[in-house]
Amino acid sequence: MSTQSPPRHKHQWSLNSKATRGVIFQVLLVLGIALAVWFLSHNTQRNMERLGMQSGFDFLTANAGFDIGEKPVEYSPTDSYGKAIWIGVLNTLKVAVTGIILTTILGVSLGVGRFSRNVLVRGLCYGYVEAFRNVPLLLQLLMWYIVYLNILPETFEPMNFGDIAFLSKGGLAYPFPTEGVGQVLLGAIGGVIAGVFWRRHVQKTFEATGKNGDRVWTPIALVVAGALVGWVIAGAPTKWDVPVHEGFLMEGGARITPEFLTLLTGLVCYTSAFVAEVVRGGIQSVSRGQEEAAMALGLTQGQKMNLVVLPQAMRVIIPSLTNQYLNLTKNSSLAVAIGYPDVVSIAQTTINQSGRAVECVAIIMLVYLSTSLTTSGIMNWYNSRMAIKER
Repeated sequence: MSTQSPPRHKHQWSLNSKATRGVIFQVLLVLGIALAVWFLSHNTQRNMERLGMQSGFDFLTANAGFDIGEKPVEYSPTDSYGKAIWIGVLNTLKVAVTGIILTTILGVSLGVGRFSRNVLVRGLCYGYVEAFRNVPLLLQLLMWYIVYLNILPETFEPMNFGDIAFLSKGGLAYPFPTEGVGQVLLGAIGGVIAGVFWRRHVQKTFEATGKNGDRVWTPIALVVAGALVGWVIAGAPTKWDVPVHEGFLMEGGARITPEFLTLLTGLVCYTSAFVAEVVRGGIQSVSRGQEEAAMALGLTQGQKMNLVVLPQAMRVIIPSLTNQYLNLTKNSSLAVAIGYPDVVSIAQTTINQSGRAVECVAIIMLVYLSTSLTTSGIMNWYNSRMAIKER
């Protein structure tokens, strides 16, 4: 016996229809926003022309004429403003990515430490959280900058580590390989991917048989092995750029500047205090019965936290954790207070020399919007993977 689907209801375009009014209101809203954007841009353009101010992004191809203290790629004052701003973007990404990794490690450790049976550990974690999250970040950055400048030796008398590394107020200079860096990095990334698949395999085996495998040292070994494979593929290069101390100068090698170290320390210490509270709230959201069941199965304290509590707490932790990652990235704009050349600092110098304030501010907004949307997209994907799905 054949079954026929019910006839489709034809939409009647009438002002009495709620759906029709909804479409009209949405169209009017989009037109209103477009009109407002056009009015603001047109009015700004006319005012700039009336004041004799130039506009446009053609200045990005002109010579910058200023040097940058910390540059991850080759750059000279004869390069363009566009490349100078790109250096600032790379510096911002460097401190943001490194900060997110270190913040996650420290914040999760502090959050879990709040539930420690050791009174001293629990008290230290509580004191850390309350101290760092209640002091403005700008003051913390200034404090760390003063601390580093006072405890580090002068540039003409640096701390010597076997004549291959030097630590002073000018930063930490250390040897850096000159060949095969890209291959080693790609190999390490391959090791990270292999480590992720290994952890998924261990999790599936645990869920099926109850046998738990190694989740830490094996992934680390895979990353190291991947880096070694990349090094061998590159021809096993052994050339290193070793820093040389000459008077007040440090020639060669790679360098970590005090400004980068100050910004990274301030961002990690400040944001990890909030991450710790996020983790604590997520752990407390797991019912007591789950912990009692884990103890009834004979799991240790560490196994109970890693295998039972944290996986269930992640669905509460991840959304708030995403906000903290976004805050860390945006708070990196305070680097201008300590002289770290991030995208905001370099854009300000560009504004002072070229006078293109509107364009430079638009570039800064685009950079932070792009990084924030990318971070949100990655975390939303991870949240969907960690969410509890009904069978």
